[in-house]
Amino acid sequence: MKKLFLIIGAPGSGKTTDAELIAKANDNITHYSTGDMFRAEVASGSQRGELIKSFIEKGDLVPIEIVIETIVGAIKKAPTAVVVIDGYPRSTEQMVELDNYLADEDGVELMSVIEVEVSEETAKNRIIGRAEEAEVARDDDSVEVFYNRMKVYTEPLSAIQKFYSAKDLHKVISGEGTIEEIVAMMNEFVNSKI
Repeated sequence: MKKLFLIIGAPGSGKTTDAELIAKANDNITHYSTGDMFRAEVASGSQRGELIKSFIEKGDLVPIEIVIETIVGAIKKAPTAVVVIDGYPRSTEQMVELDNYLADEDGVELMSVIEVEVSEETAKNRIIGRAEEAEVARDDDSVEVFYNRMKVYTEPLSAIQKFYSAKDLHKVISGEGTIEEIVAMMNEFVNSKI
């Protein structure tokens, strides 16, 4: 039985870094980032990668069927019993599709959806800082794309929170502290569930 944790948060909330560090600290946890999975597909130069790239460059959502295929494949191939995926779900449609998949899948149990909460100001400063520090800026690290990504993130957020809260699966962790504090809180919570 695979135990699944989803980590959601605004662009710049640190969700990918948090998840990476938790996986690194625990031999029994595999981490996947939807963003990294998509960027790898884009880098491969495949037809699917080109399609994904056209959505990412605008800060828009990748179509649901591509997302579900990517995520389901990753969960099933994971080398550990515990899987942490960050950056999913990003829409109510993605949430419902995953819920439908999990309802029919005996081999995967959703343990929790962890929301890394940060202010818009903190998120923007991190994204713009990341763009300025990077030798090669990511296509999606600009102020204009940031605001679109924030809008795309916040529009379905209350519905996502309500859905998972009703199932007693929603956990909020503040992303405003130091990386060490945030990771320690998240790591303690994940381990309490497995």
